[in-house]
Amino acid sequence: MIRSMTGFGRAQRAFSKHSITIEIKSVNNRYFDCFIRLGRAYIFLEDAIKSQIQSVISRGKLDVFVTVEKTEAAESHVSCNKSLVANYVEIMKGISEEFEIPNIFSTSDLLRIPEVITAERGDEDEEELKSQVIQTLDAAAEELLSMSKREGERIEADITGRIQAVLALVHKIKERAPKIIREYKGKFTKRLEDALKNVTIEPERILTEVAIFADRSNIDEEIVRLLSHIEEFRKILKKGGAVGKKLDFLIQELNRETNTIGSKANDVAVTRMVVDLKAEIEKIREQIQNIE
Repeated sequence: MIRSMTGFGRAQRAFSKHSITIEIKSVNNRYFDCFIRLGRAYIFLEDAIKSQIQSVISRGKLDVFVTVEKTEAAESHVSCNKSLVANYVEIMKGISEEFEIPNIFSTSDLLRIPEVITAERGDEDEEELKSQVIQTLDAAAEELLSMSKREGERIEADITGRIQAVLALVHKIKERAPKIIREYKGKFTKRLEDALKNVTIEPERILTEVAIFADRSNIDEEIVRLLSHIEEFRKILKKGGAVGKKLDFLIQELNRETNTIGSKANDVAVTRMVVDLKAEIEKIREQIQNIE
């Protein structure tokens, strides 16, 4: 089964000392790109979270939001940086005297200054917290993957129908190809007869011209390669998993062979089928950009 790169998962778990909430949002991306939003106090968890995510998701742009809240009153010590306070007070006093303006600097103003008041909490059990975060992360990732699989089923159904349409068009081109040479021979012979009504036309001349045209417009190899690529495409799609990059490569090859047929065939009917073929291939390519 294939998976879409678009999904969302959320999980919340309560433990003895912490309540942990994790949200994961995933969108399309050519590679794996993971951005983790954590509080500064828990930045040590970033590598473990990223590694765990990458073990289950191989491609996509992911935003992971992690909220850790204490559920148990932890020992803490609040302290004041008195030397810093003294410096601020002295500076404000000097400004007031020098410029003759009122000094209305208050205690509440001091408390808003960074690093004046600091609160130190008791030591965290980092390994225990990491284990709890990973448990919550797994639950959020499972919800995201469930959503991605459902979307992947819809994409797979659409691609399967379109690749069948591509196959049908290739078979029509294959059926049409031998007739192109015969029709060209008839048209070329008629043009010569109309232009050279009183001149005997040598059969060798006609055969030579038709042989040159046949060699220049032969699309047998391109058709064989197209059929081979389609068969491989269907096998990979059926196998499922993280197949987006493989399918993207194959769709490029399908497009390349189709372009070659369009430039070589020199036939209106084939040209029309090539236009339809390219339209279906482009729709498949767009869908592939959505799968992992």
